[in-house]
This record gives sequence, C-alpha cells and structure tokens, in this order.
Amino acid sequence: MSGDRTGEPSALPGPGSAADGRVVRLGEGEASVALTARQRFMLERARVDGRVMVEALAEHLDVTPQTVRRDLNHLCDLRLLQRIRGGATAASGVSNLGYAGRKRLAASEKAAIGRRAAALIPNDSSLFVNIGTTTEEVARHLAHHVGLLVITNNINVVNLLQPCPNIEVMVAGGIVRREDGGVVGDQAVDFIGQFRVDHAVVGASAIDDDGTLLDYDPREVRVARAIISNARSVIVVADAMKFERTAPVRIADIAQVDWFVTDREPPPRFAEICAQHGVRIEIAGRP
Repeated sequence: MSGDRTGEPSALPGPGSAADGRVVRLGEGEASVALTARQRFMLERARVDGRVMVEALAEHLDVTPQTVRRDLNHLCDLRLLQRIRGGATAASGVSNLGYAGRKRLAASEKAAIGRRAAALIPNDSSLFVNIGTTTEEVARHLAHHVGLLVITNNINVVNLLQPCPNIEVMVAGGIVRREDGGVVGDQAVDFIGQFRVDHAVVGASAIDDDGTLLDYDPREVRVARAIISNARSVIVVADAMKFERTAPVRIADIAQVDWFVTDREPPPRFAEICAQHGVRIEIAGRP
C-alpha cells in the first residue's frame, strides 16, 4: 500500500505568471508525462485531499471552470486521475490513497455510514472491526454502547474505544503498517481464527457492480477474509465513491455478507445481486 502523503501540495505560481503554462515532468517513479504546472498542482492536490472539485479549483487558480475541466480531462486520459461528478479523484488501481487523504475523502458520508452501521449492532455482543477509515467511523459511533467485546486489527479503533468503560477491546498481533495503523500478516490471521463473534464490520477500497469487494494489500485481504469467515453476521460499510474505483485484490462477494451500509443507492446490477442473496441495503441518512 502506498505511503501517506500528508504535506501540502507545492505552491502554484500566481495567475498570469510565465510558469502557469510551463511544461514540467512528473518526478521519479511516475510515468514520463509532460504536465503544466497547473495540472501538476491539481494532481498533487488530489493525492493529498483524495479528490479535487472543479469549482474550488477554478476559484483557487483564478481560471474558468472550463479550463479546469480540460485539465482534469487530460489528467484522466493519462489515467492519473479518475472523474467523479463535479471533479476527480486520485487514480486507483494498484495502490491506495494515503491515510490522510482517505480520511478527508467523503468524510461526512463516512460519518453518516458509521452512525447507521453502529445502530445495527446491539449491546452485549461481540464483533470484529477491520482496517479502514469507514470502519473507524463505525467504531466512533459505538462509544456509548454497553457490554461490547471488540476485536480489531486496527490501531486507530483501539485508540477510539480504549477509553470507553463499557467496551472491552482486543487487538490482533502482527505487522503494524506505519501509514494507517493497520495490523496485518499471518499472526493477525491466526489470532482472528481463535474467535467466533456475532458481527463483523468490514470495509472495502473498491466495489465492482457485480458484487466483488476489492482491496490493495494481499496481507490486509487475508485478515479480512478470516474476519468474514469467523462472524455470524457481516456488515460491509462503503461510501458510493467505492463504485467508481478499482483495486486488484478480491476480498469476497457481496453475497457473503448480510448488510451493506452506504450513503447512496448502489448501481442497479449490484442492488439486484443483493436482492437475490438477501443482502439488506441500508442508506445512511434515510429514515
């Protein structure tokens, strides 16, 4: 998984300066592609924040929205960004966004999903919570539950729930990823295999409309599969943007879970597969 990029993007020269249209090249390790300084700024901003929006870029750069759209289209044609409604996200495929960027991406949607998913979990129950910024929002909204046993491979979940007097927390051993506090590896898989819990809260980095749940790190996926296999009920939490992304490693099929909690109606094909297999879809924010 790619390392975290938490620094600010390099400053863009002021409007009208000679460097505005100057062609620069991507740094070492990137495709050898010529970009203007403005396009490079957009690319770096997307990688830091997770996404960029046309109107905000136009205002910041003092150019027209049409100019921004042309630049974004160029970056998307190069597969450096992916288009979304009103803007673009950092391109996915073989590596994930940095943790800080993922935290900011769809933050309000993830908070709403976390609240809705937490409401599905009763007091006096046991559950797994795996790696992910959305699963962390579920943990945040579990803080006032009573009598929970939470087993996790996510250091951030431990930090969120450790102060809660009515929640017991157990953490898997293994390799701790510096970029996001995820615990992965064979030790974590073996640890998860010792339990049989009531619920599992699982995230995904990307979802195909055929119901395939996807992620980037094979080590993380092995732990996620063990979590799914050792829970009586599985809750998948993912914002709608996950349908616009791709990732290379298969976690599971949506038919293997019980609840899918998201922020918007999923694609029709995905919803049909859920209906066929009895997977209940919960839309956060809907009564």
